[in-house]
Amino acid sequence: MNRDAAEALALEALAWMASDPDRLGAFLAAAGADADTVRARAADPEFLGFVLDILLGDEGAVIAFCDAAGRPYDAPLRARAALPGGDLPHWT
Repeated sequence: MNRDAAEALALEALAWMASDPDRLGAFLAAAGADADTVRARAADPEFLGFVLDILLGDEGAVIAFCDAAGRPYDAPLRARAALPGGDLPHWT
């Protein structure tokens, strides 16, 4: 997956999270940000990597997002690898 496609998928995931008030609240809490800050950073590839990190931390959310978006279940992981920091090992 190239970087443009990865950024598009991350924006799609962010919009999906924002469509559910509970999921959005949990995301904002994890980000330590408010909605205005999220909107301002939505074009930042590093922030989009964080969006995917949050999504990938919940297998049920990955499945629900991919089902809703019509994407293969490995798409968020492949997108994360294409964004800054995605090539770093994860120890959790």
